[in-house]
Amino acid sequence: MALHPRIADVLRHLPAPPDGPLDPVAMRAGEEAQVPPLEERLPLAGVEDVTAKTAAGEVPVRIYTPAEADAYGLLVYFHGGAFFLGSLDTHDHVARSLAKETGLKVVSVGYRRAPEAAFPAGLQDCYGVVRWAEENGEGLKWDGTTLAVAGDSSGGTFAAAVAAMAHDDGFGRITHQILYYPSLDLDFDIDRYASLRENAEGYGLETAGLKPFNAFYVDSGADPADPLVSPVKRDDLSGLPAALVVTGEHDPLRDEGELYGRRLDDAGVSATVSRYAGAGHGFVQHFSWIPDYHRVFEETRDFLRR
Repeated sequence: MALHPRIADVLRHLPAPPDGPLDPVAMRAGEEAQVPPLEERLPLAGVEDVTAKTAAGEVPVRIYTPAEADAYGLLVYFHGGAFFLGSLDTHDHVARSLAKETGLKVVSVGYRRAPEAAFPAGLQDCYGVVRWAEENGEGLKWDGTTLAVAGDSSGGTFAAAVAAMAHDDGFGRITHQILYYPSLDLDFDIDRYASLRENAEGYGLETAGLKPFNAFYVDSGADPADPLVSPVKRDDLSGLPAALVVTGEHDPLRDEGELYGRRLDDAGVSATVSRYAGAGHGFVQHFSWIPDYHRVFEETRDFLRR
């Protein structure tokens, strides 16, 4: 189907991007300026900012408690933003919706970003917080069952990479990986996937912007040939956690996410690939106020409960 009319209307009214190289500081400030005040956010039983002491160092995290209970499953969430944008605040609404709809306690990770922090600092922060959550299960009232990782866009890259790191370390506690329109192949050859050409222009994220947006991460030492940078390049996907891979019909990154889902399935991993019609990249972050796309949180809940 065509791009959802409400998304198309928003895109028509977006100002043209400024000329010249990308300015991380200005772009971050622009994002933060759009964060709604606290009183307008989805209420939960508890939202708490703490510091996770991990092997990678101290990492700021925000813990979302959906309702009062004796114990909870855990979901560790990594925000998107091309490895240099996004924050605990810009994705606060996503974490709140995840907590409310799934009933899990959500731990959102304020990992270090490029270009100030070179690869693999952000990835190590994410993995470190997963290990911290398991080690501090008693304090988090973890029920010892579900320990999911989730992320959108570049956060989905981290979620897939963290799942692989845990497997290789013999850390078998991660039960699910949830990848919302993940960036899984940072080799931006336009002929690699049909969606890079089919959705090249006019749908928000454009194919021509992929390389410059990810340049801060790649230039910091992230090699696109490394499976921890491009998880779809991992040779053996067997033994990884069950996966939900959510893609957008009009996203240039659609096909790499769906290929990853098929490869997981071929490797014997339970994998669900769910393509959202009429959606472009970023719809969970930017357009989950539209009922057609808010249901991604319900689908996540159902996936976690299967």
